[in-house]
Amino acid sequence: MTLTFLFFGNRPDEKWQLARQMGISEAIVKLAPELTGLPAPDNLDSLRQSQEIYAANGLRIIGLEGDQFDMSRIKLGLPGRDEDLDRYCRMLENMGQLGIRLLCYNFMATGWYRTYKNLPERGGALVSGFNYEASQQEPVSTYGLFSESQIWDNYQYFVERVMPVAEANGIQMALHPDDPPISPVNGIGRILTSANAMRRALSLSDSPAHGLTFCQGTYTTMQEDVPALIREFGGQQRIFFVHIRDVAGHPADFRETFHDNGPTDMYATMKVYYETGLNVPLRSDHVPTMAGESNDHAGYEMKGNLFGVGYIKGLMEACAVETKTQHH
Repeated sequence: MTLTFLFFGNRPDEKWQLARQMGISEAIVKLAPELTGLPAPDNLDSLRQSQEIYAANGLRIIGLEGDQFDMSRIKLGLPGRDEDLDRYCRMLENMGQLGIRLLCYNFMATGWYRTYKNLPERGGALVSGFNYEASQQEPVSTYGLFSESQIWDNYQYFVERVMPVAEANGIQMALHPDDPPISPVNGIGRILTSANAMRRALSLSDSPAHGLTFCQGTYTTMQEDVPALIREFGGQQRIFFVHIRDVAGHPADFRETFHDNGPTDMYATMKVYYETGLNVPLRSDHVPTMAGESNDHAGYEMKGNLFGVGYIKGLMEACAVETKTQHH
């Protein structure tokens, strides 16, 4: 497995240097125009320019993550979605041309969502959390109400349009589950909220381009059997990317926590990735905001990531040694 790091935009800063100091040389990036000041990655020159900036700083872009431009019309099936899908397919072609082989994407119209961003954790660290009753007090989206069956229809339309292009260009499309895994949020149905929903999503295409981002924390929130799912989806070669974090609670009421402070036996879980023979990128996901940090980027400040990366490196090393020992 390859330890990677998520970067927002293309302007080198302390995070880039810290990632390199932690021994990370492979980058997962979000290059939306509001983060780069450049056109979205459906513009080949723009994507190449970002790739070159990373390379000049000792980092190789191996994947894109998140919405690289506004995906509302695609996810909600609004007029103009076919033009947006054309852009999306151009982006896949550009990725193929530049040797960027992974795209972690989601189908959440309301995106990653939390009702709280500043719950106190160990030693006064701050974490995000979600409460469904509190979320029900929020206004309905400006787009109005959408049922789960509408979103499923839109997802199927998306899959049928983009998977052949992804496959033709050697891109792995890694679907992230909905976080929080509960429906609806802001009046919009969320569909990828259980292991069965992920199985249904995978059933829509048998293309080798169609797989998963296995976001361990979201499956923990779903209260699914995480090791069993790693074996199932990993055994089917459908896990393309892994996110590692921990969560306490259930879909209607949960809070993030440190990697070593939640309900998951992280070592046992990591061992299953190795036993399954997965050889995919993974990264530390949502982390607490620690002393001296602003919490402007809740879940993505750096000190918690330093802790998370170090913790995951330790787990990986222990599993690699144990796996090697078993094979001798």
